[in-house]
Amino acid sequence: MAQLAWIGLGNMGRGMAKNLVEKGNLSKPLILFNRTRKRADDLADKLEPEKTRVVGETSQAVDAADIIFTCVGDDKAINEIIDTICKQNIKLKLIVDCSTVHPNTTNALSKNVIASGGNFVASPVFGAPAMAEAGQLVFVLAGTSTHTELIKPYTTGVMAKSIIDFSDQEPGKASLLKVIGNSMVLQMIESLSEGHTVAEKSGLGVDNLHQFIEALFPGPYTAYSNRMRQGDYHKREEPLFQVDLARKDAHHVLDVAQRSGAAMPAVEVADQHLKQVKEHSGAKGDIAGIYGALRKECGLNFEN
Repeated sequence: MAQLAWIGLGNMGRGMAKNLVEKGNLSKPLILFNRTRKRADDLADKLEPEKTRVVGETSQAVDAADIIFTCVGDDKAINEIIDTICKQNIKLKLIVDCSTVHPNTTNALSKNVIASGGNFVASPVFGAPAMAEAGQLVFVLAGTSTHTELIKPYTTGVMAKSIIDFSDQEPGKASLLKVIGNSMVLQMIESLSEGHTVAEKSGLGVDNLHQFIEALFPGPYTAYSNRMRQGDYHKREEPLFQVDLARKDAHHVLDVAQRSGAAMPAVEVADQHLKQVKEHSGAKGDIAGIYGALRKECGLNFEN
């Protein structure tokens, strides 16, 4: 059986790695590495003894593993990690990147890994941290079918509820779907924020609006509506979807649209509201804080 390693234990990576340990039928302890070691140690302490092994350097994880999962916040971080990985002997090793990055970044990572003797699968995921914790993500797999098949046993029923299979398509296609998909989530939040703000200002009330949303739009719409009306968008110490990462995704999809001769005006509007969220909340700003930005534009307090 393959030795697996996991690099990157942020909001998403922690839940994914946990499910890999608990449901992945691994024959060997999962190797864990995170730049801030405490996150790796804390996760290992929560899991069954002898099921994980924390290491202090990327090189230690790569040297010992056959399949290395990576899940980090942005293009700069994953470029640095892959550059480090490719300085080692990675012949026949499989790198699986779950990060949300620009499609061009993903294709460049793949070329770098393959040129260094390794193999690469792009595997961005759809879903919030709670879905990662519950093993209910949607994985998008792109790369040669020989290698995507090696990853599938760790997805559905382990870390995922389903996969979108782009086997034998270039890895960047997975990231392209991911950034377009995230733009739709962003527009959903913008729409909900506008609706909630008008509901409050007009006298309808956000609870009455929520009944409609719950009846017609169960799932993400209802979840974000609850986050807004309950004030979760401004109360968290650690945001569920940090504002800088949300803006990074918006800028990626706007770049894709521009290069393609298309336009995404709704994303541009939402990005401006994200800018206001960052100005108001700093690094603690959450994507759902768009609601606060719209409230403030309309003469209400940012916090409800």
